Amino acid sequence: MNTSEYGKVAAHTLKLRVEGMDCGACALKIESALKRLPGVSDINVNFGTEMLALNHDAGRTSRQVIEDKIRNLGYTPRPAAAEIAIPIDTGRQEDRPWWQTRKSRLVLITAALLAVAFGVAWVAPSLSFYAYVAAALVGLVPIARRALAGAMSGTPFSIETLMSVAAAGAITIGAAEEAAVVIFLFAVGELLENVAAGRARAGIKALIGLVPRVAQIEQDGEIRQVPVEQLRVGDVAVVRPGDRVPSDGEIIEGLSELDEAPVTGESVPLSKTVGALVYAGSINGNGTLRISITKTAADNTIARIIHLVENAQASKAPTARFIDNFAAYYTPASMAAAVLIIVVPPLIFGADWETWIYRGLATLLIACPCALVISTPAAIASGLAAGARRVLLVKGGAALETLGKITAVAFDKTGTLTVGKPEVTDVAAIEGDEDDMLAKAAAVEQGSSHPLGLAIIAAARSRGLAIPQTFGGASAVPGKAVVARLRDGFVSVGSPRHASELNLLPDTLSDQVQKLEGEGKTVVIVATKDLALGLLALRDEPRPDAAAGIRDLKALGLQTIMLTGDNRRTGQAIANVLGLDVRAELLPDAKLDAIAQLKAHGPVAMVGDGINDAPALAASSVGIAMGGGTDVALETADAALLSNRVGGVAELVVLARATLSNIRQNIVIALGLKAIFLMTTLLGISSLWMAILADTGATVLVTANALRLLRVRPTTAASPGESA
Repeated sequence: MNTSEYGKVAAHTLKLRVEGMDCGACALKIESALKRLPGVSDINVNFGTEMLALNHDAGRTSRQVIEDKIRNLGYTPRPAAAEIAIPIDTGRQEDRPWWQTRKSRLVLITAALLAVAFGVAWVAPSLSFYAYVAAALVGLVPIARRALAGAMSGTPFSIETLMSVAAAGAITIGAAEEAAVVIFLFAVGELLENVAAGRARAGIKALIGLVPRVAQIEQDGEIRQVPVEQLRVGDVAVVRPGDRVPSDGEIIEGLSELDEAPVTGESVPLSKTVGALVYAGSINGNGTLRISITKTAADNTIARIIHLVENAQASKAPTARFIDNFAAYYTPASMAAAVLIIVVPPLIFGADWETWIYRGLATLLIACPCALVISTPAAIASGLAAGARRVLLVKGGAALETLGKITAVAFDKTGTLTVGKPEVTDVAAIEGDEDDMLAKAAAVEQGSSHPLGLAIIAAARSRGLAIPQTFGGASAVPGKAVVARLRDGFVSVGSPRHASELNLLPDTLSDQVQKLEGEGKTVVIVATKDLALGLLALRDEPRPDAAAGIRDLKALGLQTIMLTGDNRRTGQAIANVLGLDVRAELLPDAKLDAIAQLKAHGPVAMVGDGINDAPALAASSVGIAMGGGTDVALETADAALLSNRVGGVAELVVLARATLSNIRQNIVIALGLKAIFLMTTLLGISSLWMAILADTGATVLVTANALRLLRVRPTTAASPGESA
């Protein structure tokens, strides 16, 4: 509930699940009706998840009035689960078998009425007309009631209106049998839309199913089972082998392998122990873990992914907005055309009234824009869900459309194309052996917080070396070296320049230093007071899949470029390894200028780690954050690669292009079928029941075509999976 600065109640936030809202036209009808209510604002309707959110002044329009308005339109409002992350309401229509839904009952009723009328016509042909009239009228009542409610609520040109006019007109001219068949086919079409929409929501259900319903927590020395929504930050959960992690947390005891594929897309189980972060829905392997909960069920990674996908599906893509605006003029124009078809031939050319009334009524059925309206949002919803299954999150249809049109991809270097921390790549000793030199260097760096020092220590430990003890700790020569006293004397780890100033850098070692620095590596010299022991080279190495990811993007015809603030030599070395262009030594303003120059030739995607790249991500046509499930990756930019794989960028582009292709196919299906049936109707070939197929049939075809995107497996550019 929001309050004004004077403390008075300004608006209540209301969230509802609207059962039966399974297409874009349904959503538009509800939105139009609620806009007319006083005090109602910020209406957000998402037919993909059957969710409605709005603000309302309870003093002007109560919740009951809003729910009654929705019921009058033929839908069922139910409370939404707002306090937990997993929004499941038991007993909802979509959780029941399709044959137990309201729309299936309408199909059964109209089918039974049609069968009875057919039986009467068989037994008593003279009564057949009246039997079909009765069947048509009984089936038409709920449709006409919804049409009237829609007309009174600001949607006069709905499919129910067109159906009611066409069916009533057919009865008037004596085509009662066709009127009854049309009503039955309309009911079947609505049911098929409902089933198809349920399948489109399956991606969200799959994510919901990743999180266990209960958690084992420690309380007062005992282990108790509690619902996951009751977990609080600081609770200690016990996760046994084979269990799923109930919420995000930190391991405080235990060692095990965790399968994080559902969250990060990482196919290989990761070994984790004390201090490691774990994500809700991860599957524990072979060890019992005690985990301190850091996120509640409403805020864990899976819940955030679900909400991001739901919100993304609710946002409209530019194409969808255009089609909505187009449909607002298209439908009344089509009705006007139907009227002209009815009156012009008889009045001007003396044609038969009954024939042209029949053809005009068929045109009314053909004119409904349902299939056209749903063509884009159905494809966008399926594309977003397909991406979520591969932990490729896109925040809305606009971003997905833009991704399908980009001409270039710009990358940050550190933490994006590279691992984000330096590693020892070369160890070369000129006195003693390599392990002895590395151990001494690690001893000097003990206690250091510098990334290079930590990398040297990590390299020594990875080789299982015994690190010597220092006496008196280490001291630094600012900008030059770190020195420490070991058992057999002083040892320094410093820059080649410092070693050269002390005449400790022989020519052979100097040549090797230049070669390694030419490869973009940072070189340090390990020396005693009088002698260079050797050198260590370090570099922030490229991610294992970075080169392949760049190749995939090039195979898609995209320009790739690295924008980095690092020195030119280091940037060029990494770029040479990965095979992309580079612009180095860029200050933040220069990065923005580089993005602007790329955008002059077409839409540009910027890929960064989501932490220090915010300006460049915002300046690009579409920003993509890499972050392995972190809050920053989920909140920054227009898309997020939770898998932390550079190859995920190409997968996003493949998926986006498949979605754009699917949208174009849907529009062609929707308009093409209408054009075909319009021509056959005007030529007297099509009947009323065939005309209804131009709408309900096209709607089902469009939805089914969009669902094909759920099967897309955009692995690489060379092998993009099933196209759409």
